[in-house]
Amino acid sequence: MLKHGGDLRRAARIFGDPPGGWLDLSTGINPHPWPVPEQPLVCWSRLSGPEEGLIEAAHTYYGSSHVLPVAGSQAAIQALPALRRRCHVGILAPAYAEHARAWRRGGHRVSLLDHIDIDHPNGPIDVLVVINPGNPTGLRVPRDLLLQWHARLASREGWLIVDEAFMDPTPDESLAATAAMPGLIVLRSFGKFFGLAGARIGFVIAEERLLRRLAERLGPWTLAGPSAHVAMLALGDVVWQKRTRWGLRAASQRLARLLALHDLPPRGGTGLFQWVQTGCAARFHSELAQRGILTRRFSRPDSLRFGLPGTDADWLRLEQALAMSQAALPVRAVP
Repeated sequence: MLKHGGDLRRAARIFGDPPGGWLDLSTGINPHPWPVPEQPLVCWSRLSGPEEGLIEAAHTYYGSSHVLPVAGSQAAIQALPALRRRCHVGILAPAYAEHARAWRRGGHRVSLLDHIDIDHPNGPIDVLVVINPGNPTGLRVPRDLLLQWHARLASREGWLIVDEAFMDPTPDESLAATAAMPGLIVLRSFGKFFGLAGARIGFVIAEERLLRRLAERLGPWTLAGPSAHVAMLALGDVVWQKRTRWGLRAASQRLARLLALHDLPPRGGTGLFQWVQTGCAARFHSELAQRGILTRRFSRPDSLRFGLPGTDADWLRLEQALAMSQAALPVRAVP
């Protein structure tokens, strides 16, 4: 199993349990989730199906009529490699590591790319995976450039897979509305923006033929009834979505200012996290963890990802921990 954010048990084994409990900033999940109402009993008492309104809500939310709900975008990441013969897969790195793992386990040849070169020295790229905004970097690839890459790949029956797990705060940058074109696959996550990661829901947006193949691969009843019901309601709550996008943008900017104040100016970010590149990431991660602040550390490149605090007390706690860690271990971010 690869390591991911939110593993408080592992953090406690390494650093012990902090007196005030953990402030988990390692996941990039909205700390103010959509307010879940009481669930109708029928959600628990029968198998869920696509006829129950979720598909229609997703069509409206993503601006596409070619949408397949899945048990988190992770389910699609694991299943997509089985839909192609062995091929050469390029992944724009650094990237969410489950993509490379899934394609390698499927027998495909994987190249991690620091820039896009579809005509790779090791052979042409057949499938290109781009996380947009980048995870962990938060960096963006312009829509026009993505569509250019897609056109080149599609001309030889290749795929462009765009993982938009952190796109919800900036929906105008999404390719979801254009993903009915052959060879373009967009992955969306429900849990991050709506703050309901435990619901385990994601969406694949692609041409109908590919969606049918993927649905056949995943099998029936991939979603829990209560999760599907909650997602249907949340996707339709336009007022909450608009208010939340504004709030996340303000909180993310506040986090960027706070980190810069402590000599850790972010190099990238989204409405849900900020990314800092520093040669002392491991040691700074440890200093913060010893004060009960869990961040997400990456080694390639050496960097830290900070999620959003949720309360005034959490903001103050982070500010104090940054100041104490900075005093104990002076660091400078990579400019």
